[in-house]
Amino acid sequence: MKKILFIDRDGTIVNEAKAPDYVLDTFEELEFYPEVFRYLGKIVRKLDFEIVMVTNQDGLGTKALPTDIFWKIHNKILKAFENEGIVFSKVFIDDSYPEDKKPTRKPGIGMVTEYINNPKYDLTNSYMIGDRLTDIEFAKNLGAKGIFINNDEGLGATEIHSKLEDLQKHIALQTTSWKEIYEFLKEN
Repeated sequence: MKKILFIDRDGTIVNEAKAPDYVLDTFEELEFYPEVFRYLGKIVRKLDFEIVMVTNQDGLGTKALPTDIFWKIHNKILKAFENEGIVFSKVFIDDSYPEDKKPTRKPGIGMVTEYINNPKYDLTNSYMIGDRLTDIEFAKNLGAKGIFINNDEGLGATEIHSKLEDLQKHIALQTTSWKEIYEFLKEN
């Protein structure tokens, strides 16, 4: 059975866009997460994982995030990884807002139904790598484990802190380093 690394995009393989809108909508804002090429490349070459991108892109196709701008930047991201030998087998994008409560929006697992109850995949030994607690909830809902890239300065807020405590048992690794992610996956 194949293990999968479900990987978020913004804040995980590319740096999160800055305030006020936190929308990656210019090439000037595009920065890759430190050492992601080196260590995700090692994961792809040396470890036995299929890699799948799973990302929420609030309002894709609206005035806030026009489709043509999104796809130019997104395709540039994918091409940069492809140039380094890192190819995502699938890319899943949900364009809804949290208040829409769609089952396809993380932490819902509606985007990845083809992996659920599929005897080809070992979800128990698969991981979701992301920078939001919704990514960890996604891992929990999928029956996988979470790798939490904890860069969120707002984590001290009471409601977020209590949610983190509730999800702690689903976090296999908490880090800010792709090197640590690679070393952890190599050992497990």
